[in-house]
Amino acid sequence: MVISESMQDLVKNSSAIRKMFEEGIEMAKVRGAENVFDFSLGNPSVPAPAKVDEAIRKILDSEDSLRVHGYMPNAGFPDVRTKIAGYLNKRFGQNFTQENIVMTVGAAGGINCVLRALINPGDEIIAFAPFFGEYRSYAKNFGGNLVVVPPDTEHFQLKMEEFLPLVNEKTRCVILNSPNNPSGSVYSAETLDRFQEVLKEADRKAGHPVFVISDEPYRELVYDGVEVPYMPDHIRNTIVGTSFSKTLSLPGERIGYLTIPSAVEGFEELVPAIVCANRTLGYVNAPSLFQLAAAECLEEKTNIAAYDANRRLIYESLISYGFECVKPEGAFYLFMKSPVENEAEFVEKAKEFGIIMVAASSWGCPGYVRIAYCVKYDMIERSLPAFRRLAEFYFGKEQN
Repeated sequence: MVISESMQDLVKNSSAIRKMFEEGIEMAKVRGAENVFDFSLGNPSVPAPAKVDEAIRKILDSEDSLRVHGYMPNAGFPDVRTKIAGYLNKRFGQNFTQENIVMTVGAAGGINCVLRALINPGDEIIAFAPFFGEYRSYAKNFGGNLVVVPPDTEHFQLKMEEFLPLVNEKTRCVILNSPNNPSGSVYSAETLDRFQEVLKEADRKAGHPVFVISDEPYRELVYDGVEVPYMPDHIRNTIVGTSFSKTLSLPGERIGYLTIPSAVEGFEELVPAIVCANRTLGYVNAPSLFQLAAAECLEEKTNIAAYDANRRLIYESLISYGFECVKPEGAFYLFMKSPVENEAEFVEKAKEFGIIMVAASSWGCPGYVRIAYCVKYDMIERSLPAFRRLAEFYFGKEQN
């Protein structure tokens, strides 16, 4: 083999989401796009707020071109970081400065920078199932191992009683994702406060601080009045990864930032290490134009009502057909229990009806599938007869 052993493993276990997305494209060529219902990829289906394009035009028309397209400190433009710090201070009652903010290539780039700063080969990162499957790859990038806490399939909250036995001297950090991809669950303030108490014991057991990386690309996508607690208010050693990919419908622009509170242990060492990782991982800095544009759009929100309409339609319809689903509190995914033990078999059967879903075994939750409902409303409407026929195959002919 030409490629490294570690990359062979990553390629072999590459994203199931992307595989299904690409398979959906091929199916559409054969069956016709109108007969394929692709719920694989978390690609926003509503456009970016108008202010985003307005900000870009204004920046290009009025800013110095050398600044717009040039280098800046690896942590990002100081004025952009100051604006973000001020926004967070106003919204969450914090006392951040630009020194607490590092601009990153999306939340994924930010998480990789944090892991690069923290992880030695052989160290462990803990994730609560279900989790975004790419966390495994992120861990392996730096010779780390992802350790999985089994899922709480009743409430889809943190299964804390099974967390502490997994902690040892190699445990370096925990990744939390709320609102959660794929379950749509939100972790309450009470849950996070209890987890902070558990983490105190984890620090003692590990013999060093166990950091929490709060992965928050879906913070703004919540429904029915649900509030997402601000993690640093509840868990001391939290580093927050924020992305504009979903909240401003900018996934292809790869723009986000890290917030490292000054109270985080080792702050003075950690921030320079994360900034250095931005450079040494090859990002160098977050995209310059979109740093400037995002700073002008911090108060903007995506069209949550559109996602909520999708959520209600697909959840209520599939429940009525007899499927068992987790009602999403946030994000734009429906987590559905497979009617057969092997969810991969269910995913294959769904393809016969033109439905593309993603199996959840690689996300630590076998027996479930993820449906990304960030699609056009009319596609969900057109897919419902196919879902009904799928339900009839498994549950019989008495579907509503």
